[in-house]
Order: sequence, then C-alpha cells, then structure tokens
Amino acid sequence: MQAGQRWDIFCAVVDNYGDIGVCWRLARQLAAEHGFRVRLWVDDLASFRPLCPEIEPAKERQIARGVEVRHWPKDFPPAEPADVVVEAFACHLPASYVADMAAREAKPGWVNLEYLSAETWVEDCHGLASPHPALPLVKHFFFPGFTPATGGLLREAGLAARRRAFLADPAALEAFWRALGLGPRAGELRVSLFCYGDEDVAGLFDAWAGGEQPVLCLVPEGRSARPAAAFFGAAGAAPGSVFSRGRLEVRILPFVEQEEYDRLLWACDCNFVRGEDSFVRAQWAAKPLVWRIYPQEEEAHRVKLDAFLDKYCAGLEAEAAAGVRALWHAWDRGAGAGPAWSGFWRCRAALEVHAPSWAEGLRAQGDLAAKLVNFLKNK
Repeated sequence: MQAGQRWDIFCAVVDNYGDIGVCWRLARQLAAEHGFRVRLWVDDLASFRPLCPEIEPAKERQIARGVEVRHWPKDFPPAEPADVVVEAFACHLPASYVADMAAREAKPGWVNLEYLSAETWVEDCHGLASPHPALPLVKHFFFPGFTPATGGLLREAGLAARRRAFLADPAALEAFWRALGLGPRAGELRVSLFCYGDEDVAGLFDAWAGGEQPVLCLVPEGRSARPAAAFFGAAGAAPGSVFSRGRLEVRILPFVEQEEYDRLLWACDCNFVRGEDSFVRAQWAAKPLVWRIYPQEEEAHRVKLDAFLDKYCAGLEAEAAAGVRALWHAWDRGAGAGPAWSGFWRCRAALEVHAPSWAEGLRAQGDLAAKLVNFLKNK
C-alpha cells in the first residue's frame, strides 16, 4: 500500500472506552507508522475526550495527533469514501456512504474489525469475505487474536523498548509517582484497578486491608471508583480522594490519556483491567494481571474467558495456573475474590516470570496494524 493512501475508520461508542480506545490507537498508528491519511468517524466525541484531552466535542471536524477526527452524526453528511474503510466492531456504515463506496470505479477495501477473542473458531473466520447482497462490494472480517493465524494485537513500534527504558530509569519512575502525589514506600504492593463496578471489590479490599503487606490501590474516577467509595462508606470519590483501612490505601486518579495509562500499568505490580483495550495494554505491560471480560447475556462471555485462560495458563506451573483461574473466575462471578487473591499472589514469582514471556510470544506474531495493512495489500 502506498503512503498517503486514505483510510476511514468508523467507531460507534457503546457504553465504555474500549471501542474508541482501540480505534484511536489504530488510527494513530496507521498515520504515524504507515503514512496513511486517516479519518476517524466517532458518534460520541464527548466520550472520546478523556482519551484525547484536545478533542473538542462540539467540533464537526478537527485534527488530533495526525488524524482527522470527524463527528459521525445520525444525518450523515456527504463524504467521499476512502481507499480503505474499517467498520469497527460491526458498527454498520451509513447507507449513503456504502452507496458512494459502490459507485467508485476502484472499489474501497472494506474490513469489519471484530472483537478480540481467543476462541479456536476465530482462526477459521479470520479473513473471510462477505459479498454485499445488492452492491458490487466485498467486506472481509478481520479478527484480532493470540495466534499467528489471526490478526494479532495492537502494538506500536518500540513499545517494549519504551517500557524497559521507563522501568530502568529511577528518575523517570520517581517523577511519575511524584506526579500522582506518591513517593517511595518500602514493601508496598501497588495495584491498578480498572473495573465495571459489579465485581467483588469489597471482598478484594477486605483481603488487602487485613493482609500482612501494605497495598496501595489506584483507581480511575468514574465507574470503577463507585464500589471503592462504597466500601469506605463514602457518597462519592472524586479524583484526589484517599481512603484507608487496615493495610489498604485507595487513591482515586483522574482519567488519563492512553500513554499515561500505559505508564501506570508498567509501574504497578499487578493490574486489574477490563474489556479489550486495557486488557491488551496490560499484556504488553508484562506484569501479573486480572481481567474482567465484558459481560454478555446468558454468561456467553465465560466461554471466551476460559478460551483465553487455556492459552495463558498453558505456560504456567499447576499451582500458578490454578491461582489465576480461581481469581479470574471469582472476579468475573462477583464473589470470592478475597480468598482467591491469596492463592493467586502466593505465586507472584511464577507470574512475574510468565508475564514477560507471554508478551514476547505475542510480540513475535506481529502487530495488528501491520497485519491489517498486509492483508489489504494482498486483496
């Protein structure tokens, strides 16, 4: 594909930051590393702003970090289709835009970027073509995943090197913690907690408060902070709030843009993450992690959770694998996280060896943006 080629990415924000988080990372990487002219269409710019503070929600068109950001209104404006169109997470393109795609002499490459899954069927469906029932267009399904036969995971060039440099620089680490109002405290376990709010936060906090090791838990404002505040009997939790009980201290952080969140994941000893975007970033952070998959009706998500656990735990010794499964299941179930924590963290040494090994295995498979570009080039 030629540098300067035009790409359109369409993103419909659902109820969290995962969809726009993935699309924003992909758009920036395609522009910065591949030289494409990227236009990102977003239906909810207000939800986008926490990830990119310079976004002005009232603007229909703006440039942010080399990407043209457009508001995607219900009444879609006339817009010349790009050379490549990415329909993120089956968000359904505007009918007028699809008609204009079909009217082009050189038909655009059209990809539906699917949700991330570790299930085995993903390999069979990755890259499948879906001809339009009425128009001369073909859409292809592109599945992120954890094997070479899938589309891989989003990862910017040099990410691992930046992480290593940050962690090897005492001054950078100290400056990072100082910016959060924290200094060095010997023997303290530092944990980031990004959750949906219906997990067993109280059980986990009880275990930490009554444990032998001091725990500092860093929670972003918003949905994740509500159960934290409830545990301490507080009506709310604004950024800067500090709560403590026993050996546990909880600090509420402002929602930060993606690069700063990466550094938080790198700096913490263990990361609780949710959804897709933070889940992938926690794997690149190469630290022990706990994942809350996006809940689905009739508990369909638990099949996906177990599919990933089967892959992730394959390289772990039996006790550590059992500890991971027990805590992740308890966290998803919303009960039993406190007792499960001790079995999980008892295997800290094994988890800290496994996490970077897992990340390196994923890195060797290639990154999603490059795989997407090569896929379309071959089409």
